Amino acid sequence: MKNSLLLLFFGLFIAFSSHAHKDLAIPVSKKIEGFLVDFKTKSEVEEVEVQLKSAVTGKVYTTETDENGKFTFRNVPIGKSTIKLIDKDYRAAVLKVFETNAKEHLVHYTFSQTQPFSAQLKVSWLFNWGDYQGKEHYWSHMVARIILVIYGLCLVLIFFYSVIQLSLAIAYVKNKKKQQSRVTPPLDLATAPKVTVQLPMFNEMYVAERIIETCAEMDYPRDKFQIQVLDDSTDETKDIIANKCAEVAARGINIQHVHRTDRTGYKAGALDCAMDKVEGEFIAIFDADFVPSKDFLLRTIPYFTENVGVVQTRWGHLNKDYSLLTELQAFGLNGHFAIEQGGRNASGHYINFNGTAGVWRRATIDDAGGWEHDTITEDLDLSYRAQMKGWRFVYLEEVESPAELPITMSALKSQQHRWMKGGAEVFIKMWKRLATTKGLKIGDRIHGLAHLFNSSVFVFILILSLLSLAVLHIKDSFSDLNIFIKYGMYFFSSTIFLGFYYWNSFRDKRGNFFGDLFRFLGRFVQFLTVSMALGLSNAVAVIEGYLGIKSSFVRTPKFNVAKKDEFKGNKYDKKSLSIINIMEGIFMVTFGFTAVNRALYGDLGMVPFHLMLAIGYGIIFFNTLKENRTQPA
Repeated sequence: MKNSLLLLFFGLFIAFSSHAHKDLAIPVSKKIEGFLVDFKTKSEVEEVEVQLKSAVTGKVYTTETDENGKFTFRNVPIGKSTIKLIDKDYRAAVLKVFETNAKEHLVHYTFSQTQPFSAQLKVSWLFNWGDYQGKEHYWSHMVARIILVIYGLCLVLIFFYSVIQLSLAIAYVKNKKKQQSRVTPPLDLATAPKVTVQLPMFNEMYVAERIIETCAEMDYPRDKFQIQVLDDSTDETKDIIANKCAEVAARGINIQHVHRTDRTGYKAGALDCAMDKVEGEFIAIFDADFVPSKDFLLRTIPYFTENVGVVQTRWGHLNKDYSLLTELQAFGLNGHFAIEQGGRNASGHYINFNGTAGVWRRATIDDAGGWEHDTITEDLDLSYRAQMKGWRFVYLEEVESPAELPITMSALKSQQHRWMKGGAEVFIKMWKRLATTKGLKIGDRIHGLAHLFNSSVFVFILILSLLSLAVLHIKDSFSDLNIFIKYGMYFFSSTIFLGFYYWNSFRDKRGNFFGDLFRFLGRFVQFLTVSMALGLSNAVAVIEGYLGIKSSFVRTPKFNVAKKDEFKGNKYDKKSLSIINIMEGIFMVTFGFTAVNRALYGDLGMVPFHLMLAIGYGIIFFNTLKENRTQPA
């Protein structure tokens, strides 16, 4: 009986024994009997205290169920009464007794029907730790409170994140018309500044030739144009690059093949090492999987007014329609490149150079201290150092630079790991400087700290997910704490704020509002489902960044494919199961079981949340297994 976890119900019958008053010939008392039955096991439960209160006299009667689950009240005055459980292991709950039949001198009283009785255990198996110095379940109650505090803190921090995103979305919407009407300033080619295009690469045999040829075809005066291929390759890529550079140089284009055998600093080290060979006043940087347009420089260089240090363009997607995975990545990146970059830039707050598809003023790099490689997101680091020096960044959403999206789960997680860990590293490095540097606007401090702290949202999502399992048991165990759990539901308005954020960046609109809304909602739910399940691997990356655990720069494998039938394998994309993959499978089963179990017993509050987690972890886990099974030898 003490371990029963589910709803209980009364299987009640009423036995009557009346004593007629000879003068009035009416019943003056009755006997009420009933059984207490476990709702799940259908077995009678014993030693549960039951209390009856007469609405006529106010008198209270107390009894206890016997070994057969039976309870009996004798000599109860005729009239309405209430019955409830008074037991240390059960919540107090009340069932009313109504008069239902009157015939001559005998009045029958019964319950309206046999029905569920909302009397759950006060303390479930997780929190049933006994009494402490006369205080009922003292320690388990204290632990429950601590769990709710941490759970609530995570809700508040996620809510704060969503409010910041909402404010950026509002700023973006207000500025959208102005941005769409923006006209590129004219560029006088006769007086145009010299530009260097840098192409950092490491073992990019599948895409190296494409990016070199694309940049060689850019429209810009050849006497003011330089290409640097910053090659750290250790495989046949270095020969592919050397041959391609020789071919381009034979066409009269100023191109250099800068090969390093020492990968110190990884990408940041390569960029820094080449600075003494840079001839241009401005430096455009592209990762190997990008395919910029021919007029890229003509559309970006004109925006470099006196104090502009960086012009960043929007990423496009070469293979968005490859699979659901690439569609979800495009959905998320569109949010960043529309709302975050556009909203921050419109509000005058700090934005970041995205590591590629942008142009730097060389003087800005030098003034900010150059490329440093104590983090794995050197682009974010240098962006903040430059802007805190007073340089202004310009974001051009209308200029698209398409690139390849990762098509495998392992490649996506590798990319996410680098971004999340690097963001945490830059937060540790920069937060004090951002908070204390004189002359910065308060809005820049708040939005800057929020921006650098963004990756931590995955830690909060992971903690929230795991604690939600304990919160369900707290809900079953302590009725006095339920009110705090109910208040927590209000913070799920964060989802509405994020919906507004992504709706305004949704690029698949076709003009029919309801059709667009239907497609958006489907994609938004899919995106949240997978994003929350990436919380485990991303949270590990963030924690590594905060703890200062160093790791090598893990490049995202490039495939140079746009359709599934073009992919024949890739020697760089080697996979193996890790402890994180195993945990993802365990989480899939755990959240799936909880969702089904709660749905069966009618407690639907967290079922959608746990169902999304189960599906998300399932997608990641089974895709990982599939990729490991089919990877090339």
